[in-house]
Amino acid sequence: MKKVELLIPAGDFEKLRYAFAFGADAVYAGIPLFSLRTREIGFTPDNINEAIEYTHKLGKNIYLAMNIYAHNMKVKPFLNELEKVVKMKPDGIIMTDPGLINIALKKFPNLVIHLSTQANTTNWTSVKFWRDLGVKRIILTRELSLKEITEMHEQVPDIELEAFVHGSICIAYSGRCLISNYLNHRDANQGTCTNSCRWEYKLGYDKGSLLEVENQQKPYSVENYMPPPEGFYVKEQKRVNDKFPILENEFGTYLMNSKDLCSIELIPNLIKAGVISLKAEGRTKSVYYAAMVSRAYRKAIDDYYDNKKFDSENLRDLMALSSRTYTSGFYTRNPRQYGENFEDGYSTSATHKVVGIIRNFNSQNGFTEVEVKNRISVNDEVEIITPEEKKLIKVKEIINKKGVSVEAAHGGADNVFIPLETDPGEFAFLRSEIK
Repeated sequence: MKKVELLIPAGDFEKLRYAFAFGADAVYAGIPLFSLRTREIGFTPDNINEAIEYTHKLGKNIYLAMNIYAHNMKVKPFLNELEKVVKMKPDGIIMTDPGLINIALKKFPNLVIHLSTQANTTNWTSVKFWRDLGVKRIILTRELSLKEITEMHEQVPDIELEAFVHGSICIAYSGRCLISNYLNHRDANQGTCTNSCRWEYKLGYDKGSLLEVENQQKPYSVENYMPPPEGFYVKEQKRVNDKFPILENEFGTYLMNSKDLCSIELIPNLIKAGVISLKAEGRTKSVYYAAMVSRAYRKAIDDYYDNKKFDSENLRDLMALSSRTYTSGFYTRNPRQYGENFEDGYSTSATHKVVGIIRNFNSQNGFTEVEVKNRISVNDEVEIITPEEKKLIKVKEIINKKGVSVEAAHGGADNVFIPLETDPGEFAFLRSEIK
C-alpha cells in the first residue's frame, strides 16, 4: 500500500533540509512575487533550482507555489516566470487563478498543476471541472468535513486530493480575506497579508447609557439571546480614531482570530476519506517548527500503517511548539467557539522552547557547536531532539568562541560549545521545558 504523502513547508533551503531529515516526503516553496508569502525570502529565482536538485537526489518531491490572484499588471511577468520555472522541472506548480491555469495548460500541456486552497474547492462538481481542465491535484479548502471529502473522492476518484492537517488558519474562506487590504492596503491575495485578523480590537459603545446596555442583557443562552442595541463598534489598538460598526449575534463578537489547526489524531480518517497528501502550513515559521511537525506527523503516519495505536507523545511534541492553541478544524464538526482564540493574536510556547540548533560535533574533544536560540545555562536540563530519538541531558559546561568558560549563553549571540557523550548527528536541536 502506498503511504499517504507528508507535505511540509520550506521557506528556505535550511528548512527544506530539516523537513526531509525529520520525515517529510515532499515540501513546497514559493516563487517570489507570485506566491502568497512575500515574507518567505529564502528562495529566489536564482537558487530555487538548487533546492529542486537536492530534493530529487533524495528521491522526494518539491512543489512550487505561484498561487496569487493576479491583477492585469502581473499577468505578463507571471507567464514569463512560469516559463523559467517549468524548465527547472519541479514536481508540481501550485496555482489559483483560473485564467492563468488555462493559459499555462495550453502552453505546457504536461505541466502538473495543483489547485491551491485559495480556489476554495468545496464540492465534487468543482473537483470534476478542474480535473477536466487538466489539474492533477486539488488542495482542499479547510472548511470541509470528512464526509464531504469522502463524497468528492467517490464522485471523482481519478484526481489527487490534498488536505491541510496543521498550521495557521485564516478566518476567511481559506485565505480570501480583505481585512488586511482594507486597513493596510496590503492584499492577502497578492501575498502581503499583515494578519490583521490577529490584532487586538476593543469593543466600544457610542450612545445610550451603561444601565441601558446592562438592563437589556439576560443570562446567556441561544434561546433567550438579545443583541446589544445599535451603536457598538470595534477599534484596533493602534487606530484609535477608526471605529468599525459591528452587529453581534448569539455567537458573540470574536469573529476573526482563529486557533491553529492540528489534525494529527484524524490521520486515519483523512486517509480513508481519499486524501493522498497531508499538508502543514508555515513557510515563514522556524526550522525547528518544520522539523518537529515533520517528526510528529511522520511517526503518526508510520504508526497508522503499522497498525499501532495513536501515540499521544506525538501530540505532546506539537503542543510544545509555539501556537495560538489548537483546533482539529472542520473535519468532524463546526468548531464554533472551539476554533477561536479569545486571548491574543500571537503564537506562544506552551510547554517547551528550543534553546539551540546543533551545528558541528568534534569527535576529538567531545564538544558540539550550538547556535543559541534562547538562554541556556550551566546545569540546565535540556532535551536533544533528533529524527530518531529524544534524550535528556544536563549541560555541564559552556565554552564561548574565545575558549572561555561561561555560565550562560543567550539567543542571538555567537555560537557556543557544550560537551556531549555521543555525536547526535547532522540534524539535532536542544530544547528545554518552560517552568
